[in-house]
Amino acid sequence: MNSATERQAILLVDDDTDFQNELRRMLLANGLVNVETAVNGVSALERLDRGSIGLLLLDMVMPGLSGSELLGIIGERYPMVPVIMITAVGDLISIINCIKMGAFDYLTKPLDTGRLYASVTKALKFSELNSQNRQLRNYLQGESLSSPEIFADILTVNSRMKSIFKLVETIAVTPHPVLISGETGVGKELLAKAVHAASGLCGEFVPVNVAGLDDVMFSDTFFGHKKGAFTGAAESREGLIKKAHGGTLFLDEIGDLSKESQKALLRLLQEKEYYRLGSDILYHSNARIVAASNRDLKPMINSGAFRNDLYHRLATHEILIPPLQERREDIPLLAAHFARTAAASLGKEPPAIVSDVRMALQADDFPGNIRELRNRISNAVACNNSGVLTMEDFPELKNRSKQAKGIVRISGDRDFTLHAAFKTFPTIEEMEHLLVQEALKISEGNKLMAAELLGISRPTLNRKLAAAENQ
Repeated sequence: MNSATERQAILLVDDDTDFQNELRRMLLANGLVNVETAVNGVSALERLDRGSIGLLLLDMVMPGLSGSELLGIIGERYPMVPVIMITAVGDLISIINCIKMGAFDYLTKPLDTGRLYASVTKALKFSELNSQNRQLRNYLQGESLSSPEIFADILTVNSRMKSIFKLVETIAVTPHPVLISGETGVGKELLAKAVHAASGLCGEFVPVNVAGLDDVMFSDTFFGHKKGAFTGAAESREGLIKKAHGGTLFLDEIGDLSKESQKALLRLLQEKEYYRLGSDILYHSNARIVAASNRDLKPMINSGAFRNDLYHRLATHEILIPPLQERREDIPLLAAHFARTAAASLGKEPPAIVSDVRMALQADDFPGNIRELRNRISNAVACNNSGVLTMEDFPELKNRSKQAKGIVRISGDRDFTLHAAFKTFPTIEEMEHLLVQEALKISEGNKLMAAELLGISRPTLNRKLAAAENQ
């Protein structure tokens, strides 16, 4: 089992310590190592009070508080903890009553190992999903990120992006694959790194672009090969699956994978096992898989180009990153950041960006998304010697800027003319007030970020706000 599931303790409640030890050994043999015990209902409730129990295996017949009585109490106090009842063969009426009282499943003695493992795995999955749903509901009700530093490299003030951060924190601790979709250049690898960082996995983050890999290259790259497996294989090679042991393997451009390689990847996801090329030794993998695609996989499934079963394995958790044109409020923030980093790499002072450029950039569509914005800013900084980026540094914007003259884009989601915003032609003071209020709205009240969007210092912004309050 994986680390995420191991964090959910299984509590065995049975007064027969011999049977309890046998049951514990059966669970340990199947990789379920986080197992605790209680010999009666009172001690079981005391342990439940301390939290972190993901599943109860509860004997039906015990002295004192019986299993069915304890089930009723658990249903009232801990309704989100699944309970599997253990009973003697032929106790059908009691079984039906327990199911009606909310038991997740039942097992009969003597226990069948396969049935036990299947029922326990299903119950832990149920418990895990309940936990995720509670976390996500808390987030949606306003709970803040528990580790905002994980997302420090993803600059945004966009509400959709912040919701994605919350989703990442919710799903990261699970062992299941994640599929990240979005246009080229939106930052899929950065988000994959955030998933890895939030997961707490101690292994490496191993990225690989699968586009252009034929079947042999894919197998060799992922699974490795034995010495002499093919011509030129002078030494054995460990694949990326081994390198990502205990960590995350990030597969970019998964939509370009061939059908044969898709089959090999599906087997890895299903069995957690693989063979190196030329070897008959079976290896086990515990690497977490995160995949990304800039293509819509569903039409590819319909055309037969992508396996439906592989898609559903990869998309246990699916995240869609919006394109930059749907989060235009991020553009000034990103532009300022890219200008600073480009200047630092060239040994220059960070340039100022005039308001015309900021507005023109914010109105542009950027089909290449953040990558295109970074490249444009980097090129402008490299060619500029004045310390101020103007429209002359962005010739591709000049024509579009002329066509859009007189129209201002606010918050990236609507166009409006001055006549739509004001009944009469606005004064400079009125326009300044509008810009300040819009910047504060976009930055959700963060004055430092609002000042950066406006191209002024925070003290200047504070003076303008104070002046507005005194009017």
